Amino acid sequence: MTGPVPELAERATACAEHLRDRDRVLLASHIDADGLTSAAIAATALERAAIPFEAVFEKQLDEAAIADIAATEYDTVLFTDFGSGQLETIGDHEDAGAFTPVVADHHQPADRDTEYHLNPLLFGIDGASELSGAGASYVLARALADVTDAPTDGVAADGGTATARADNRDLAALAVVGAVGDMQASGGELHGANEGIVAEGVEAGVLETGTDLALYGKQTRPLPKFLEYATDVRIPGISGDQGGALRFLDDLDLELKADGEWRCWAELTAEEKRTVASALVKRAVSRGVPAPKIDRLVGTSYVLSEEPVGTELRDASEFSTLLNATARYERADVGLSVCLGDRDEALDRARTLLRNHRRNLSEGIDLVTEEGVTHEEHVQWFHAGDRIRETIVGIVAGMAMGNAGVSRSKPIIAFAEKSAERDAANSSGDAAGEEGGGADVAEEVKVSARGTHGLVREGLDLSVVMGEASRAVGGDGGGHDVAAGATVPAGREAEFVERADDLVGEQLS
Repeated sequence: MTGPVPELAERATACAEHLRDRDRVLLASHIDADGLTSAAIAATALERAAIPFEAVFEKQLDEAAIADIAATEYDTVLFTDFGSGQLETIGDHEDAGAFTPVVADHHQPADRDTEYHLNPLLFGIDGASELSGAGASYVLARALADVTDAPTDGVAADGGTATARADNRDLAALAVVGAVGDMQASGGELHGANEGIVAEGVEAGVLETGTDLALYGKQTRPLPKFLEYATDVRIPGISGDQGGALRFLDDLDLELKADGEWRCWAELTAEEKRTVASALVKRAVSRGVPAPKIDRLVGTSYVLSEEPVGTELRDASEFSTLLNATARYERADVGLSVCLGDRDEALDRARTLLRNHRRNLSEGIDLVTEEGVTHEEHVQWFHAGDRIRETIVGIVAGMAMGNAGVSRSKPIIAFAEKSAERDAANSSGDAAGEEGGGADVAEEVKVSARGTHGLVREGLDLSVVMGEASRAVGGDGGGHDVAAGATVPAGREAEFVERADDLVGEQLS
């Protein structure tokens, strides 16, 4: 097998062969959109290969979580979307004979390695921008199909859908959702190894790509809200302006309502889309929006072609947001079920959680905008205390960038109090945390950092910043160059900010 990422083929095959020969496997995964899609891809591949498994989820793969995993009776544990950065602790348990780890991850690896370690960074591929955790799981799934004589359910010989299921190419759609959810669509499209996965998804008939407005909500938001809430590229008189968005649409010579209700962008014809987009660009030019920002209005769309038009599941960006709204509220089981095809009870529950998630994000962004941030020389920061949930404070920080008083020219650091206890009691095995680690959660503060791809191109690497600054004050952290997290002892936030400010200054100098 060559697979979608040839550089990873040999290692993926070795990992797949080990899994193939197991009687059962424990699947442990992270809880964000990338982690949930990683788990769903791995779960589907294991099921198709007739390998029994149990899935557990962790917000934070710290020493306690790894010890809990080691205490199970599973001889093999498959880690997806985390594990690489925790290989020192995992390796200690491996050496003690607790379990054999198989890791499909894309985060920065620890100094220690293990035999079955599938990570793009080990093969010269950028895990922050070119291959997500879901992408690594997809590469493993393709290899597992190749080494397993799995039931084919009457696979067709015409290269159709049945064939795509037999070789797991249909799982490319979930891998793209994971990559988009992990903010890897820089410049409006996926790059690097992700492109090979996109190509396989298109070939399998589960993905469609095209040039479209790079705005969120194309499938579900009525046109006025679609434009009003499109704040990544602010267009004066439309963005954040309900009346302005309505006037803009009313001035167009188009019938944009059906049965008295505003249509969604996905429901427009190609000609109608061109007319609206052209008028939007003209408005941006006339209001002095810089050309580079106007260019960001257009990007590559990733559509899940087997999902109904007008639903969150049809657009990769909206799908990823739906998933984030489940696990960040201790319902990873719901997100996993949606990924695995439950379009009834689980999807209804996910939509309820999404409405709650959107409300919390809106309130969080309002809080940050109203109270402002503290500007250091190279970073800006705020401390939400217990007013913003630790699992969404990073999202809030990223979305607040560009609002009044919140710069996009500096990375933003957000603090939030950690919950008083690990959420290990969740029925699906969910537990607390994100990137980073720490000791007694009652004495810890969660830190999330967000940058921009432009800052990354200038040298920013928040994974290094979070890791070094947190360890300097007795915590731990990591993640990606554009987004990372940490856990630090309560009371040492000022020291952390000072160290982070120095590190960012060194990177961007």
